[in-house]
Amino acid sequence: MRLDLEVSRRFGLSRRAAREAVRSGRVDVGGETASLPGAEIAEDARVEFVPDRPSRRAVRTRLSVLHENADVIIVDKPAGLLTVPTEERERDTLWSRVLQYLQLRHGGRPYAGIVHRLDKDTSGAVVFARNRRALHALQELFRRHDIDREYVALAAGSPPESGTLDADLVRTRELRRSIARPGQEGRRAVTRFQVLERLRGAALVSVRPETGRTHQIRIHLAEAGHPILGDRVYGPRERDPSDSAPRQMLHARRLGFVLPESERVSAEAPLPDDFRGELESRRRGAADGKANAPTRARGTRPKENAPARAGASVSRSGKKDARRGR
Repeated sequence: MRLDLEVSRRFGLSRRAAREAVRSGRVDVGGETASLPGAEIAEDARVEFVPDRPSRRAVRTRLSVLHENADVIIVDKPAGLLTVPTEERERDTLWSRVLQYLQLRHGGRPYAGIVHRLDKDTSGAVVFARNRRALHALQELFRRHDIDREYVALAAGSPPESGTLDADLVRTRELRRSIARPGQEGRRAVTRFQVLERLRGAALVSVRPETGRTHQIRIHLAEAGHPILGDRVYGPRERDPSDSAPRQMLHARRLGFVLPESERVSAEAPLPDDFRGELESRRRGAADGKANAPTRARGTRPKENAPARAGASVSRSGKKDARRGR
């Protein structure tokens, strides 16, 4: 369970006060002073709250740290922020914020090795290596796809309950990516998905990429006929008036891995406000639709909103396949 939740429960503090108690160095776990409110602890962990202990200097940065140890730091990237600078050499990026945080917290010359990236308008968990040994180990894990990664997305329409999208990707003249057509040689991309919840005009989908191609999830869902809400690049050319999403509703929720000679590392990034707002709006719309739906005669089938192409997948040639999971 989360440390701040356990501190709040055991010592009668509000959630905010519990987080501040951890950040200020007034909470010990197993005899060691804790620092991360969101750290996962065992249910039987020995937790102590020392309210009279002098507060240590807090590290104030625009960064949400999900997990940190001597080898890695996992942070929650907000939508609208670049992971790393482009050729324009932007100063404010997720990488620069991580470096600033590490410098303020540990001093010296910090190291934050870049392992992977999220699109600018995608939110969620990103890991950086704190030393070169960890960097090489993480790069190898990502190369072998030996990483536990889960995204959640709001996909338009009514996708099948689950499936596998298997379609090679190519880069177009416009420097975008697209599905490889017959005769084109692309890079293999495989995405597994499962519907978590049906909503008004969309579905909350859990997505697990088996490969790590640029824009893979966005392209695959769009090609399957269920583009991510708010995706202005791979969504429909004519924007659906009902799509009020402020940005592409894609969030990297979970990230887990095991480094050599180390325990398993796992982190979860909570849904950001804009994602939760769109999700709740669609939930209310779905509930209203059910309340107002006419009663069907027994044995009849609905003509509208029926899942299209149940179990459909996209094959590597780019053609749609009616077999579940290909």
